[in-house]
Amino acid sequence: MNHTLIPVEQALSTLLEMTPEAQQTEVLDLLQCAGRVLAEDVVSQVNVPPADNSSMDGYALRYQDRLAPLPVSQRVAAGHPASPLKLGTCARIFTGGEIPLGADLVVMQEAVSFTAFDDVVVPENLTLGQNIRPAGQDIRQGETIVHQGTRLDYRHLGLLASVGVAQVSVFRRVKVALLSTGDELVMPGTALKAGQIYNSNRFLLQGYLEKMGADVVSFSQVPDSYEKTLEAMRSAAAIADVILSTGGVSVGEEDHVKPAVEALGELSLWRLAMKPGKPLAFGRIGPCLFMGLPGNPVSTFVGAQVFVQPLLIKLSGEKVSDKPLLQGKVHFSAKTQIRQEYLRVQAVWQDQAWQLHAYANQNSGVLSSTVHANALAIMPPQHQVSAGDLLDFWFY
Repeated sequence: MNHTLIPVEQALSTLLEMTPEAQQTEVLDLLQCAGRVLAEDVVSQVNVPPADNSSMDGYALRYQDRLAPLPVSQRVAAGHPASPLKLGTCARIFTGGEIPLGADLVVMQEAVSFTAFDDVVVPENLTLGQNIRPAGQDIRQGETIVHQGTRLDYRHLGLLASVGVAQVSVFRRVKVALLSTGDELVMPGTALKAGQIYNSNRFLLQGYLEKMGADVVSFSQVPDSYEKTLEAMRSAAAIADVILSTGGVSVGEEDHVKPAVEALGELSLWRLAMKPGKPLAFGRIGPCLFMGLPGNPVSTFVGAQVFVQPLLIKLSGEKVSDKPLLQGKVHFSAKTQIRQEYLRVQAVWQDQAWQLHAYANQNSGVLSSTVHANALAIMPPQHQVSAGDLLDFWFY
């Protein structure tokens, strides 16, 4: 048996190479698209704003007419068309009002005075174009405003609506089937018996998957039985793009995930140079991908951050990018052996730098550490840090 530990970066690269690009799309109304990934570039068919308009309440006039009192020849409110400006006059205009043809500046209402005949007297210090928002100042017709692979949020929806887009093409949500394995697991709300524990991984992963925009299509809690595991895998593969399981990926007598997936498809079982989360299973059952995470809850948590997230990003059609790494000063001492470690830390901005405080108990069964911390600090293999040293980290 090969006992070589695979570096995290190598495993992640192999995993993504085996993961297909997103293909299936659907056209949805804009209000249905928050959290969805855009399947094609959106090009604006209009200018924003569509015409020159006033940035404030005031008076629109010709620069050449500024020296004499000007009668008001029209009133222009936002949403109403303007007539060409008559020579020697000005237009009463309101914020957002379309600039009349011929006018080339707007004077704010607070800066003008009036004659006894209610003609407008403007100040001397005027400039061409002042207080005018030109057509296309924000967006030009023909400009790509949102690119394929963008996960849409409320900002993008507002931008798309501003150019009149009512529907867009988005990639279909990734369908994920969750499996929890183990006789010891029971659901919250049930009284524990001797040897039992509550199934926290189901709730941790389902919440995480939904946050990532995936569609959790099924959940199965599978006892330690080869036949039951085989049945659950076959059913899940028929309806999902990805099966994500926890537990059962080691080589013990009660670990049935590996032989079940191999019977239905193909599987690679990797021993990673990673702590927590050394065992990782990855393969496929037909077109359905399979990923098996360790059962310890913190191993599941870290595995979701390191492996599940980039897998879902690629499957969803979102542009894959590296996690934004920051650096912080550590307030602890630590040393790694041959595995890369992911430490749960509280990152605090203080004294013009990020300060990293490690959770006291880094055991892979201590799920409370993920709540009390807010980031993962990365300790490379064969590495040692003392208080004041720098470590890379990312917020989760």
